[in-house]
Amino acid sequence: MLLLLLLQVSASCLWLGRSEVVTSFESSCPQFFFRETPPNEALEPESPAWICQRYKNQYYFATLYDRNRRIPVYSAYLYQPGPGTRPKTWLVEPQLMGPTYPKTMEREWTLLNYFSVSLEELSKSQAVLKDYKNLTGLNRGHLNPSGHHPDTSSRTATFTLTNIVPQNEKLNGGAWNNYEQQTMIRRTQGCNTTYVVVGAVPGNNYIAKGRVNKPSYLWSSACCEVDTNHRKAWAVIAENDKNEVQLLTLGELEDVLTQLYGRGQVSLFDNDCPRE
Repeated sequence: MLLLLLLQVSASCLWLGRSEVVTSFESSCPQFFFRETPPNEALEPESPAWICQRYKNQYYFATLYDRNRRIPVYSAYLYQPGPGTRPKTWLVEPQLMGPTYPKTMEREWTLLNYFSVSLEELSKSQAVLKDYKNLTGLNRGHLNPSGHHPDTSSRTATFTLTNIVPQNEKLNGGAWNNYEQQTMIRRTQGCNTTYVVVGAVPGNNYIAKGRVNKPSYLWSSACCEVDTNHRKAWAVIAENDKNEVQLLTLGELEDVLTQLYGRGQVSLFDNDCPRE
């Protein structure tokens, strides 16, 4: 019994030292941002959580999470599409409950059965699978889409509920999907590295009895490095109740988001990424 207790304490210490919910992206997983520069504070909610999304002991992307609304503010990743199947397993973020929990995303079932976590405790910190059951006219919409990643592990990592928002099902399967799968392919021609920041503007409506916010808008932005001296950028925004996507310059999107968030001028990328 004493040995088991010591092992549990030792494991907790390891988790504490290698936290996935971090204090800043710059110090923990800056590689997902152009010039290692995350978006500025104008997007930060009242109760933010910075998540370096870890699966099987590797970081795959970064998410700024809104604890109060239980949706991501944005997810940032490198665009590296490849062949592969769509995962089916949904994951959650244990460390939103506290730093003594595992540093890697897990299935709800694993936490409930192996870590003595109650569903009530888990659901206080984030959205859970039950919140997305029996939706009408809405889907579990990825911010960071699995199809923009090259292999099974990286695709599975996107299937965390901290990367999901309630999205209009026609938009998710229509114009937004066309942007993710067709426009991105065209726009990234000639790019060596493409950095993406994709986000959701909170709305006035909720699902799951007021637990999970339904965003009013979805947006995505990209900064592409053609070579060391040349870069290009683009962006889109969509209302979350219409099957339409509007193509913008990066500067235009930042100005629109500045108005929508109302917390000062929004900057999504380092200044070396072109705004026009």
